[in-house]
Amino acid sequence: MTAQSIDACMIPWASPAAQYRARQADIKAAVARVLDSGVFVLGEEVESFERAFAAYCGVAHGIGVASGTDALELALRALGIGPGDEVITVSHTAVATAAAVLACGATPVLVDVEASYYTIDPSKIEAAITPRTKAIVPVHLYGQAADMDAVLALARAHELRVIEDCAQSTGGRHGTHRLGSIGDVACFSFYPTKNLGAIGDGGMVITPDADLAARVRRLRQYGWDDARKTHELGRNSRLDPLQAAILAAKLPHLDADNARRAAIAARYDRGLAGTSFVVPAARAAATHVYHLYVVRCDDRSRVAAHLRADRIGSAVHYAEPVHVQKGYGEKSVLPEQGLPVTSAIVDKILSLPMYPQLTDAEVDRVVASLRRYDHRG
Repeated sequence: MTAQSIDACMIPWASPAAQYRARQADIKAAVARVLDSGVFVLGEEVESFERAFAAYCGVAHGIGVASGTDALELALRALGIGPGDEVITVSHTAVATAAAVLACGATPVLVDVEASYYTIDPSKIEAAITPRTKAIVPVHLYGQAADMDAVLALARAHELRVIEDCAQSTGGRHGTHRLGSIGDVACFSFYPTKNLGAIGDGGMVITPDADLAARVRRLRQYGWDDARKTHELGRNSRLDPLQAAILAAKLPHLDADNARRAAIAARYDRGLAGTSFVVPAARAAATHVYHLYVVRCDDRSRVAAHLRADRIGSAVHYAEPVHVQKGYGEKSVLPEQGLPVTSAIVDKILSLPMYPQLTDAEVDRVVASLRRYDHRG
């Protein structure tokens, strides 16, 4: 067997290359259109995608930026959050969430997650609120919506702003609302593995607030207005027109891709029923878009090694919560009782292969491998 045929037998946990191949003709045409235009910074490609994406999410304004992390930082800055302020969020998330808060000079106040859904536990928020609290950042993790009804009720009661971290939930819903259209402002990542992924970095801030949108638009480019007159300190964080064109080509297929992710998740659910693996729960009255399919198991390293021996990839999201990561943990605030749910799940979570181009036969191969492991255990 050749090295090429061996590689063909491998099922990766994610495959940006497969997502590219599925839309290859459209993407190549989009890239050629940008190159032929001669407009290589901002311009109509970016503006057109901003309008299309904001409309898809159900809000009035979209501002393309260089990454999801920048989207969070610029949204926080646009809300006036800075040194001396506190922002409530979770420790069980990509470190980018806390990194953006710290980049503004504010302090992340970390609370626990719900054991079933891995998103912020609303019952833990109120105890974390102080006179310095300015905002809550619920993270819609793995494609699962946070409990936005409870988060919004707390935010309104305490006059706090809500910034949705939608990096892993593009296209998801809470009730009838698209994720990202519920809080004051929302932030998206277009990293290549995301449900709507670029071929490189990219991000978006969306909001219904015209004034807030205008401020984010200034902050992403040195604090300039349309006449290049500065109003405040800003930075350089612009969505590349090549990436905007690629994302615009892929956006019409997002709902179908998310439906395929849900079908794959349902197949995993059925296949792993009756095993020791704890499959992900889906919140009622919400649409989970399965950016990741994360199971819990007691012996993760052995399970991952078993899958690897069967030429199946897996990953861990996330192996270390923010509060134990050097450079972040010591700058964050934790409740006195710690984060017991976060600490309990961190050594048990394992991400199985999940992307729209995964075939039913490949899903069944993953399930069969896990069932063999479970039987031997």
